[in-house]
Amino acid sequence: MLTELQLRDFRCFEKLRVELGGGFNFFIGQNGQGKTSILEAACVLLRLQSQRSSTLAPLVRIGAKAFGVAGRYAEHRLEFRYRTLRRKLMFDEVEQRTAGEYLRLARVVSLANTDIELVRGSSEARRRFLDFLGTQVEASYRTTLRSYERALRSRNALLKSAQPKPRELAAYDLPLVEHGAKLSALRSKLVERLAPVTGEAHREISGANENQEVLFTPGNGIDFATDLARSQAQEMRLRQTVVGPHRDDLTLLVDGMPANQYASEGQQRTVVLALKIAQARVFAGEEGTAPLLLIDDIFGELDPRRRNRLFGALPRESQKLVTATNMDWQERQLPGHVFQLADGALTRQ
Repeated sequence: MLTELQLRDFRCFEKLRVELGGGFNFFIGQNGQGKTSILEAACVLLRLQSQRSSTLAPLVRIGAKAFGVAGRYAEHRLEFRYRTLRRKLMFDEVEQRTAGEYLRLARVVSLANTDIELVRGSSEARRRFLDFLGTQVEASYRTTLRSYERALRSRNALLKSAQPKPRELAAYDLPLVEHGAKLSALRSKLVERLAPVTGEAHREISGANENQEVLFTPGNGIDFATDLARSQAQEMRLRQTVVGPHRDDLTLLVDGMPANQYASEGQQRTVVLALKIAQARVFAGEEGTAPLLLIDDIFGELDPRRRNRLFGALPRESQKLVTATNMDWQERQLPGHVFQLADGALTRQ
């Protein structure tokens, strides 16, 4: 459980400290006050990445050169400081050279209104969802992902800088294929674990006899190297790598039909919630770790039936940080700590 969270020069906050309890912790305030940033800071502290941004640079407060987040999770003291080209990671007051032991400590699931992009948006959103899950359940995932991304950047840089000869390009193919094959295999196994749990969660939240399917759609065929060779003419024209795991995707179906085309808005939101609940259950069930749930202003957007069913589907043992503009969406008062945020000041009610 996260019992303390401290922010310094993080987003809109120059300085903030909050003591958290188990169960529900509600952060109430008008839009633009920084409620979401508190949840983001918790994610960055525990996972060293943001659920909102693909990079950490935008998290530095305007006018500052660095940010810091710190806190206490279970009996451990954690601290992460970020500056361009410099990161410092402290675990129980000891600086860490690698993040392995640090990242084994906690699991995080984020639920937000923008998650609807998992259904409606591009494949990038769905890959980020898979990667956020994968880095928390498979020890080699983070290293494999970074190795593939480095190989892809190098190969694309060669394609953009000149018209490389086939043998020059081939030198960049080997690491791309090696790490790409490992990454796709990890993602495929991840979807196999996720799919049946997602189907169960969908039926619980919808209250209907609907069937949600999650299928892995790889960005290349079985023989990645052959696909690269066949796409060479197109690569030369577009100056970028056109096949590979950077094109991996998820296909989301409701009763056999693509959710992005045929599902109603309510069904699409159920599809997204089912994916997130499945993620939490993979952590709580298969991994044996109750995840921290970051719930960003979604309850007011759900109809009462889906809202109540979502409450029932959330892991009871999980700590929950919830943002909202008010508490009027509650049919019954939920137990927990309530914090009011206004003009950069956080007060507990």
